[in-house]
Amino acid sequence: MAEIKQELKALPPAEVLELCLRLARAKKENKELLTFLLFEAHDLAGYIQQLKAVIDEGLAAANKNNLYILKKNLRKLLREVNKHLRFAASKAAEAEVLLYFCSSLHERQIPFRKSNALANLYFGQLKKIAAAIGSLHEDLQHDFNKQLEGLK
Repeated sequence: MAEIKQELKALPPAEVLELCLRLARAKKENKELLTFLLFEAHDLAGYIQQLKAVIDEGLAAANKNNLYILKKNLRKLLREVNKHLRFAASKAAEAEVLLYFCSSLHERQIPFRKSNALANLYFGQLKKIAAAIGSLHEDLQHDFNKQLEGLK
Protein backbone atom coordinates (compact mmCIF):
# COMPACT_ATOMS: atom_id res chain seq x y z
CA MET A 1 0.00 0.00 0.00
CA ALA A 2 2.85 2.39 0.80
CA GLU A 3 4.42 1.72 -2.60
CA ILE A 4 1.15 2.54 -4.34
CA LYS A 5 0.78 5.73 -2.32
CA GLN A 6 4.31 6.86 -3.24
CA GLU A 7 3.73 6.11 -6.89
CA LEU A 8 0.44 8.04 -6.93
CA LYS A 9 2.13 11.03 -5.32
CA ALA A 10 4.78 11.00 -8.07
CA LEU A 11 2.23 11.01 -10.91
CA PRO A 12 0.79 14.21 -12.36
CA PRO A 13 -2.89 14.90 -11.45
CA ALA A 14 -4.09 14.17 -14.99
CA GLU A 15 -2.64 10.65 -14.88
CA VAL A 16 -4.13 10.03 -11.44
CA LEU A 17 -7.50 11.09 -12.84
CA GLU A 18 -7.10 8.67 -15.76
CA LEU A 19 -6.19 5.84 -13.38
CA CYS A 20 -9.26 6.55 -11.23
CA LEU A 21 -11.57 6.55 -14.25
CA ARG A 22 -10.03 3.35 -15.56
CA LEU A 23 -10.43 1.73 -12.14
CA ALA A 24 -14.07 2.84 -12.04
CA ARG A 25 -14.68 1.14 -15.40
CA ALA A 26 -13.03 -2.09 -14.26
CA LYS A 27 -15.55 -3.24 -11.69
CA LYS A 28 -19.07 -2.21 -10.69
CA GLU A 29 -18.18 -2.06 -6.98
CA ASN A 30 -15.27 0.32 -7.69
CA LYS A 31 -17.65 2.61 -9.55
CA GLU A 32 -20.17 2.48 -6.70
CA LEU A 33 -17.46 3.30 -4.14
CA LEU A 34 -16.21 6.22 -6.24
CA THR A 35 -19.78 7.50 -6.61
CA PHE A 36 -20.26 7.29 -2.84
CA LEU A 37 -17.00 9.10 -2.12
CA LEU A 38 -17.70 11.88 -4.61
CA PHE A 39 -21.40 12.50 -4.13
CA GLU A 40 -22.69 10.95 -0.90
CA ALA A 41 -19.89 10.79 1.68
CA HIS A 42 -20.53 14.37 2.84
CA ASP A 43 -24.16 13.53 3.77
CA LEU A 44 -23.95 10.33 5.80
CA ALA A 45 -27.40 10.85 7.36
CA GLY A 46 -28.96 11.04 3.89
CA TYR A 47 -27.04 7.96 2.82
CA ILE A 48 -28.35 6.05 5.85
CA GLN A 49 -31.90 7.09 4.92
CA GLN A 50 -31.31 5.75 1.40
CA LEU A 51 -30.16 2.43 2.84
CA LYS A 52 -33.25 2.29 5.05
CA ALA A 53 -35.40 2.88 1.97
CA VAL A 54 -33.59 0.01 0.21
CA ILE A 55 -34.36 -2.21 3.21
CA ASP A 56 -38.03 -1.19 3.15
CA GLU A 57 -38.29 -1.94 -0.57
CA GLY A 58 -36.52 -5.28 -0.18
CA LEU A 59 -38.71 -6.39 2.70
CA ALA A 60 -41.88 -5.26 0.93
CA ALA A 61 -40.93 -7.34 -2.11
CA ALA A 62 -39.89 -10.41 -0.07
CA ASN A 63 -42.01 -13.54 -0.43
CA LYS A 64 -43.20 -14.39 3.10
CA ASN A 65 -45.03 -17.57 2.08
CA ASN A 66 -41.99 -19.62 1.10
CA LEU A 67 -39.26 -19.66 3.75
CA TYR A 68 -36.59 -20.79 1.28
CA ILE A 69 -37.29 -17.89 -1.08
CA LEU A 70 -37.57 -15.52 1.90
CA LYS A 71 -34.13 -16.61 3.11
CA LYS A 72 -32.63 -16.00 -0.33
CA ASN A 73 -34.30 -12.57 -0.55
CA LEU A 74 -33.08 -11.53 2.90
CA ARG A 75 -29.51 -12.69 2.22
CA LYS A 76 -29.45 -10.79 -1.07
CA LEU A 77 -30.78 -7.69 0.68
CA LEU A 78 -28.17 -7.98 3.44
CA ARG A 79 -25.36 -8.43 0.91
CA GLU A 80 -26.38 -5.20 -0.79
CA VAL A 81 -26.78 -3.29 2.47
CA ASN A 82 -23.47 -4.57 3.89
CA LYS A 83 -21.64 -3.56 0.71
CA HIS A 84 -22.92 -0.02 1.06
CA LEU A 85 -22.10 0.02 4.78
CA ARG A 86 -18.50 -0.86 3.90
CA PHE A 87 -18.43 2.25 1.71
CA ALA A 88 -19.56 4.42 4.64
CA ALA A 89 -16.92 2.88 6.95
CA SER A 90 -18.82 4.06 10.03
CA LYS A 91 -19.65 1.76 12.95
CA ALA A 92 -22.45 4.11 14.05
CA ALA A 93 -24.02 3.92 10.58
CA GLU A 94 -23.61 0.14 10.57
CA ALA A 95 -25.31 -0.20 13.96
CA GLU A 96 -28.14 2.15 12.97
CA VAL A 97 -28.89 0.47 9.64
CA LEU A 98 -28.67 -3.09 10.96
CA LEU A 99 -30.86 -2.18 13.95
CA TYR A 100 -33.35 -0.80 11.45
CA PHE A 101 -33.17 -4.02 9.43
CA CYS A 102 -33.84 -6.20 12.49
CA SER A 103 -36.63 -3.99 13.80
CA SER A 104 -38.20 -3.99 10.31
CA LEU A 105 -38.26 -7.77 10.38
CA HIS A 106 -40.32 -7.57 13.57
CA GLU A 107 -42.62 -4.82 12.30
CA ARG A 108 -43.39 -6.66 9.08
CA GLN A 109 -43.89 -9.90 11.00
CA ILE A 110 -41.32 -11.81 8.98
CA PRO A 111 -41.44 -15.40 10.35
CA PHE A 112 -37.70 -15.70 10.92
CA ARG A 113 -38.16 -17.97 13.96
CA LYS A 114 -39.81 -20.68 11.84
CA SER A 115 -36.57 -21.49 10.02
CA ASN A 116 -33.18 -22.24 11.54
CA ALA A 117 -31.43 -20.52 8.64
CA LEU A 118 -33.50 -17.35 9.06
CA ALA A 119 -33.06 -17.40 12.84
CA ASN A 120 -29.28 -17.78 12.39
CA LEU A 121 -29.29 -14.90 9.92
CA TYR A 122 -31.20 -12.71 12.39
CA PHE A 123 -29.08 -13.58 15.42
CA GLY A 124 -25.92 -13.15 13.32
CA GLN A 125 -27.03 -9.59 12.60
CA LEU A 126 -27.59 -9.02 16.32
CA LYS A 127 -24.01 -10.14 16.99
CA LYS A 128 -22.75 -7.86 14.26
CA ILE A 129 -24.69 -4.95 15.77
CA ALA A 130 -23.26 -5.68 19.22
CA ALA A 131 -19.73 -5.70 17.80
CA ALA A 132 -20.31 -2.38 16.03
CA ILE A 133 -21.79 -0.83 19.17
CA GLY A 134 -18.81 -1.95 21.23
CA SER A 135 -16.48 0.35 19.30
CA LEU A 136 -18.60 3.49 19.70
CA HIS A 137 -18.59 6.31 22.27
CA GLU A 138 -20.31 5.50 25.59
CA ASP A 139 -23.31 7.79 24.94
CA LEU A 140 -24.00 6.18 21.58
CA GLN A 141 -23.43 2.73 23.08
CA HIS A 142 -26.13 3.38 25.66
CA ASP A 143 -28.68 4.52 23.06
CA PHE A 144 -27.96 1.67 20.65
CA ASN A 145 -27.86 -0.95 23.43
CA LYS A 146 -31.39 0.07 24.47
CA GLN A 147 -32.61 -0.59 20.94
CA LEU A 148 -30.65 -3.83 20.74
CA GLU A 149 -32.17 -5.15 23.96
CA GLY A 150 -35.62 -4.56 22.51
CA LEU A 151 -34.78 -6.87 19.60
CA LYS A 152 -33.46 -9.83 21.59
